[in-house]
Amino acid sequence: MRSFSSLLLAGLLAASVTTAQAQTTSAKADSLTIRKIYDEALLRGQSYDNLRYLCQKIGARLSGSPQAALAVQWGKLTMEKANCFDKVYLQECMVPHWVRGAKEKGQIIGNKGKSISVAVCALGGSVATPGNKPLRAGVVEVKSLAELKALPDDAVRGKFIFFNRPFDDRLIEPGAAYGGAGDQRRSGPAEAGRRGAVGALVRSLTAARDNNPHTGATNYGDTPTKVPGAALSTQAADQLSQLLAADPKLEFELEMSCLQLPDEKSYNVVGEVRGSKYPEQVITVGGHLDSWDLAQGAHDDGTGVVQSIEALRLLKAAGLRPERTVRAVLFMNEENGTRGGDKYAELAKQNHETHLAAIESDGGGFTPRGFNVEATPAVFQKVAAWKPLLAPYLSGQLTPGHAGTDIEPLTAAVHPVALFGYDCDSQRYFDLHHSVLDTFEQVNRRELELGGASMAALIYLLGKYGL
Repeated sequence: MRSFSSLLLAGLLAASVTTAQAQTTSAKADSLTIRKIYDEALLRGQSYDNLRYLCQKIGARLSGSPQAALAVQWGKLTMEKANCFDKVYLQECMVPHWVRGAKEKGQIIGNKGKSISVAVCALGGSVATPGNKPLRAGVVEVKSLAELKALPDDAVRGKFIFFNRPFDDRLIEPGAAYGGAGDQRRSGPAEAGRRGAVGALVRSLTAARDNNPHTGATNYGDTPTKVPGAALSTQAADQLSQLLAADPKLEFELEMSCLQLPDEKSYNVVGEVRGSKYPEQVITVGGHLDSWDLAQGAHDDGTGVVQSIEALRLLKAAGLRPERTVRAVLFMNEENGTRGGDKYAELAKQNHETHLAAIESDGGGFTPRGFNVEATPAVFQKVAAWKPLLAPYLSGQLTPGHAGTDIEPLTAAVHPVALFGYDCDSQRYFDLHHSVLDTFEQVNRRELELGGASMAALIYLLGKYGL
């Protein structure tokens, strides 16, 4: 007769074999399902055509603008036409309304009165030059906010502060270089005003060597004196720096007519698919509908918008209904206020919602890499087990890191288990970002459709297995 211990061991071994067989069967089924998602995206994907309309028929859609209002209508109609949502609705929010005004002018003026025109653009949220007229003053070049702080008052007062810290091109990820240089744009004009300067000139946040200035938000905070802030193209910044070294007494002349108008009513656009098994658990996927006003907002963030809609269409086309509730959200006002993301989180908390996860696409529509993940180590390990399913489609790189600005407010509001940021090859992103170059023609169809499928595959896994 076999002993009790041997019988117990045999039972455990049998159970282990059964579990392993079940896991293998499940992995094969998941692999086949994900293949169906990608087949649909690559053969019949709709992201590229949707992006073409958004970019070429509506174009730039800065918060508060008539084009942003048209984009809301387009988003709602496009979701309804996708025929994959149980309901489509709007979430009202008030957003800033800043207007650039007439094309900005910038000139470097030497001590003999000779002038050189250079490429400039107003930073988002900047005030105009006094009276919308040319403002002329000397220039002080610094590489950081700390360097400005160390200067004596007499060296700063009445001058333009020229923030000329370039991207750190040693960094492999351009996003890290963007983060390292970004404080001079966000806070440079405010700090210049605090020190008695008349304005701020900021090197564009890009590694590209070209003549296209890049805009982006600046924030005055509680600065009592607001002074105009403008971005110089990298070529213009290099030229000004070289000429300033040769002639420290040269002057710069800036003319801008931008204006901050009262807040406008706008909306997030939300499409929802109710979960078949756990409808009380919510998965959010989204991108931001607004864009800066210099171009069409293709990579920033038209691609994220159309991918978020497409992800849900792909699931339905593959014959899938998520077990958890999934919402595609087109957030308004990420670029200069995050009012849409704040409102979405506020309503989620107000309605006592349980949010399992949120996914954001706001890094362009380039070749997929995977996802940045914000989660506990235990949750991250569970997600990491899905790498073999995503790797064949170039999206298996799962890395701890920032997920996204619009979904970030959910953390404090409803404590989702995990946040995911769609990650794609970003080497070219900041060449285009916030500049006149961010147009539909810069987006590759296959790369875009692969990204939407990557997001759909992650939603499928989250919806089936939870966290």
